[in-house]
Amino acid sequence: MKQNTTFTDRRTYPATTGAATTGLIGFAGCLASGETGTLATQVTDQPGDIADFESCPVTIVGMWLGPEGAQAGEEEDEEPADREYDESQQADLVDLQGDATQRVDERELDVVSYEFRQLDIDDIDATLEDGPDANVEVPGQAPLTFNERFEIREDTRTVFTADFTPVQRGQADGYVLQPVPKGITVEYEEDA
Repeated sequence: MKQNTTFTDRRTYPATTGAATTGLIGFAGCLASGETGTLATQVTDQPGDIADFESCPVTIVGMWLGPEGAQAGEEEDEEPADREYDESQQADLVDLQGDATQRVDERELDVVSYEFRQLDIDDIDATLEDGPDANVEVPGQAPLTFNERFEIREDTRTVFTADFTPVQRGQADGYVLQPVPKGITVEYEEDA
């Protein structure tokens, strides 16, 4: 009997670093053609409440791809993927303002379209400008979802920039990390 689990238990999860894609589970409705391209993922931080911080390092422990036709939060028929992480990546959001970005992953994938990208954020060790540590959380401990359709194209590097920032919680103490939809970009670079 198949166990009823949430979407977070049924996502396709490629290893965090390296070019190996052996742990990649095929997506429903996507047939591999044997053609491949490169997906490079980078992060940035556009204005939110980042000016409140002296430092805001976040640890990215996993990256997920949304299969073609799926919507974030929907269940899929795929079995859960391997959840072992090769290597986490850390990025200080204070250093990633304006046009600054940091590449956190690059890998070769089959040519296919995706509906969204998700990042699992684990450790946030932030310090406010006036000195004390800041309580920064990811809402519901869920991955940050970046709803932007993109393609892996043959012999092309797809550069997906995920933009997120800490935002103060109204009158409550602390901050939450939120995606910045207008800051998400996808660019296609032809391989030389």
